Amino acid sequence: MQIKGIPSGSADCYALRQSSHDPHPTRPSNPVRAPASGKYLPAPLRPGVASGPIAPNSSKSELRARPAAAAFALPHAHGDHVPNLPSYPQSPQSTGDRFRNQDPMRPAPATDRNVMWDLLFDKPKNTVPAAPIPVRRLTRDELDAAPDRSLYRLGHSTLLLKLRGHWWITDPVFAQRASPVQWMGPRRFHAPPIALRDLPPIRGVLLSHDHYDHLDRAAVRALARAGARFYMPLGVGARLAAWGVPASLIEQFDWWQGAEIDGLRITATPAQHFSGRSLADRNRTLWCSWVVEDGDVRLFFSGDSGYFSGFRAIGERFGPFDVTCIETGAYNRDWPGVHMQPEETVQAHQDLRGRWLLPIHNGTFDLAMHAWHEPFERIAALARTHRIALATPLFGERVQLDAPHPGTAWWRAVSEADAAMSPMLQAPR
Repeated sequence: MQIKGIPSGSADCYALRQSSHDPHPTRPSNPVRAPASGKYLPAPLRPGVASGPIAPNSSKSELRARPAAAAFALPHAHGDHVPNLPSYPQSPQSTGDRFRNQDPMRPAPATDRNVMWDLLFDKPKNTVPAAPIPVRRLTRDELDAAPDRSLYRLGHSTLLLKLRGHWWITDPVFAQRASPVQWMGPRRFHAPPIALRDLPPIRGVLLSHDHYDHLDRAAVRALARAGARFYMPLGVGARLAAWGVPASLIEQFDWWQGAEIDGLRITATPAQHFSGRSLADRNRTLWCSWVVEDGDVRLFFSGDSGYFSGFRAIGERFGPFDVTCIETGAYNRDWPGVHMQPEETVQAHQDLRGRWLLPIHNGTFDLAMHAWHEPFERIAALARTHRIALATPLFGERVQLDAPHPGTAWWRAVSEADAAMSPMLQAPR
């Protein structure tokens, strides 16, 4: 298979040319670095050369976060292994064969606790709901009749968007588990509001990075068979190509690069995170957030990120945003550089100059030590304090991007039911 932008004979390295389209050719005057040119090719790795398990510039805080991240990243599992991931030495985000964050990683607080042990063997019972999560079921007829600028939250970080008459989806995960195998790993709290097979035709898929709770191999392959096009940060395209996705459906971007599709502008913007799907490929692919511009309506999608200076840079360049969809969940005091506490989510929203905040990355998978409903309660309290318009729709509930509504505190009824069930669950048999 000849990969887009690579001469014949080089396709075995799965190297893809990232997009040369940049809807905003001027570069921001801020610490976030942008590529000098939108046209460059990765230097492919030599076949058979294995990369080391830890990036040379990994900080102590990154290593502290690593056990939790690696808990569900088994080496070479389920066909995910790509033997020759390309490198992009000309990217400002590259350290050679790996990528790095723009801000230094903040150190985790000193503690004697073993994060890996806690996650696997010492988790509180309330990290998973005992009562059912309410889901508003969606039908194809309802979606066909939906107006433009509709948003539906399907779970975790999966958003279904109708823009300019076409359907888009972010980080589509429909698997039962956020794991390389479906017999272990974090299991879904709820079914998606609509099955993958029942989705309307998808015009474009926005991918933020390659972690299992954001990149679902089966969903990607199904969407590719239906003709969806995929837009992603550098290096992730190699994974899709290895899974059989045609090169014609893959387009990669460095930070600050974008494209215009059917009058819709998409731009890959910085994030503070990491990547990898095994113990040996950490930071071999880039991670990003996304800006979506539909005329006078602007949407921000965070993907995964710790708090960093890039939010302000994005806000200065693209804000104000009508809606910011920002991660609020799966945080931990030991992961300050790669996930945000709710207070930081609020600060990011303010940096972005957002109007409505729609918290994501919560309510679907058990990925941390906090109660499953804690992110909702904390962000709701902070929104009241800071007078931020907060949208907390049910999974499957429609949100109009140019006229959002608050939704309800639906999680409270579930957490109250959990509390009522708790004595029964703990009663001796």
